[in-house]
Amino acid sequence: MRQSKRTNILDAAIRVINREGVTAVTFDSVAAEAALTRGGMLYHFASRDELIQGLNQYLANQWEENLEKSAGKPFEQTTADERLGAYIRVGTRAATRAELLFLLEFSKNPSLSEPWLRIIDRWAPPEPQISDDPQAFTRFMLRLAADGLWAYDYISGRPMDVKLRQHLGKELEKVLETSAAPSDGTKAEDTVQTSKRTRKKTPPSSGLH
Repeated sequence: MRQSKRTNILDAAIRVINREGVTAVTFDSVAAEAALTRGGMLYHFASRDELIQGLNQYLANQWEENLEKSAGKPFEQTTADERLGAYIRVGTRAATRAELLFLLEFSKNPSLSEPWLRIIDRWAPPEPQISDDPQAFTRFMLRLAADGLWAYDYISGRPMDVKLRQHLGKELEKVLETSAAPSDGTKAEDTVQTSKRTRKKTPPSSGLH
């Protein structure tokens, strides 16, 4: 299927970021990458800020699409364990520079961080309370391990071997299988509400998928 010009522009912007960083995103640099004129850019994005907003939402949407694809079903039909399993599998894939830079640079910007936090609330287990049962801590540690796998290449400064990544991901899933959620049939929307209540009590961390 042929991509729309808007999607081509966003994909071109991602390529610019992966090579040179977010600050390199300008109308001129993205237009050149997308083989468009500046006027063609302005037709779809009236300003650089609008382009950044669109790019942020585009990256977040891609992430959730990958989560649903990994789960094999829409979010609304998933159980808590299926959501965490998908989160682990997607986390096994190394983050792109564009994804990581957006999360790090805009984590303190409410309008830009909201799409990412919404997805985390939907798919990842919330931060446990000290009084929670051990399973809640195990599940949260699995989330942290998946986050670490996702960002490892940039933290360590060198890429992890692909086979090792896959092996670690499978080991995390084995732990999940032996530590089933207390209520595996929890409705997806109930989990989101619990996550939101938890996030109101404690500020969100900047590290995520």
